[in-house]
Amino acid sequence: MRRLLLLRHAKAVAGGGKSGDHLRGLNERGRKDAAKMATALQHNDYIPQLVLCSASKRTVETWEHVAPELDATPKVEFLESLYLASWKTIAQTIRDDGGGAPVLLVIGHNPGIEELAQALLRKPQSEPERKQLDLLKEKFPTAALAVIDFAIDTWSEISTGTGALTDFIKPKALTDE
Repeated sequence: MRRLLLLRHAKAVAGGGKSGDHLRGLNERGRKDAAKMATALQHNDYIPQLVLCSASKRTVETWEHVAPELDATPKVEFLESLYLASWKTIAQTIRDDGGGAPVLLVIGHNPGIEELAQALLRKPQSEPERKQLDLLKEKFPTAALAVIDFAIDTWSEISTGTGALTDFIKPKALTDE
């Protein structure tokens, strides 16, 4: 089994334009939401062995607010190829770079992250799974996390329509500590 954690970056400062978009950092809400999501990751034992993170400032800062809260030190790769990547590019990156990590965290951008989650998910097989999918399809906001399980041995085997949505967590659903 393999578990994929898809985390959309936390809320970033506005502006930047095309040339400055890559350099936009997190705003105050984004920093708070990233910390909330870190607590949720730790509390639910969603601990990655490997992190593939877009190299944009907002994704790197999201990871920097998540990492200290985890009782682990996963290997982290910051990849330019994940910056504003399509879902197909993200999926191929997972296949190519997922390695042997049983739990893999990908931190990226919409629409790619949301489209990837929807592409990978199977038809819900239980009412809780259907409810989680309905939440995901409604909106995949900044700092949201999709937890998708696969009955595979290696990341090279992931394919569309095969993942089970185990959890979908939005930062607004979490209480402030």
